[in-house]
Amino acid sequence: MRVTIFGASGLLGKALMREWSGDDVIGLGSRDADIRDEESVREALAGARPEWVVLAAAYTDVDGCEGNPELAFRVNRDGAVSVARAAKEVNARLLFLSSDYVFDGKKTTPYETGDARNPQSVYGRTKAEAEIKLLELMPECCIVRTSWLFGTGGKCFPDTILKLAANRPAIDVVNDQRGSPTYVVDLARAVIRLCREHANGIVHVTNAGACTWFEFAVEILRGLGVATIVRPVTSQQFVRPAARPAYSVLSAESLRRLGIEMPAWQDALRRYLEERRS
Repeated sequence: MRVTIFGASGLLGKALMREWSGDDVIGLGSRDADIRDEESVREALAGARPEWVVLAAAYTDVDGCEGNPELAFRVNRDGAVSVARAAKEVNARLLFLSSDYVFDGKKTTPYETGDARNPQSVYGRTKAEAEIKLLELMPECCIVRTSWLFGTGGKCFPDTILKLAANRPAIDVVNDQRGSPTYVVDLARAVIRLCREHANGIVHVTNAGACTWFEFAVEILRGLGVATIVRPVTSQQFVRPAARPAYSVLSAESLRRLGIEMPAWQDALRRYLEERRS
């Protein structure tokens, strides 16, 4: 199978490149093909003639998107449309990485794939609008919603917590936002399976279980035996430019129907910390 990955230099992209074997995989970073430039995308796919295109490239700085909405929409929505059009021209299937931020966070039970989108941030709106446009353009595409990504080789929450803990006796972490941490290695393996099994429609892919950012931070430091104190705070005490969903746990039912089970986030964190040590 021939595969082209856009966003190969990002956190998930690097994991996809490491984990994907047995197929002909081409990884493209922003220097190789800017997804805002449709002609650049066309040229990349015309040369590679992939059977699958995985779109992991995105402007993922949630607060940055709030301050620069024009760029956010150009990359996350319009760039996705450019990739979809180019994929269609070479008869390739498309897998698009989306986000839990397409939801408003007002539920108290896991979000199903058919629940209404109601994003509360610019980043969430860019992803929600991209989903809608892609399903109109390529109804057979696969949209993978995920959340709270972490892994080695890039900026992520555990890395930030460990850097703060190295210089402070105590740190404050939000305790009223609940979601599912997702290890990019496990996500990459699921994406590979989805492509090989010709999945379509919307699929939710996160590690199993849920926690708050505070609980996640406590587990990170406990896993490395770091004595820094973690203090729970509210979102109102820790105001950010972009609104975050209070609850964004994604139901695993769509993934189970495809016969795929994800490891618990605690197990994923343990493996991440081992990888980080090595």
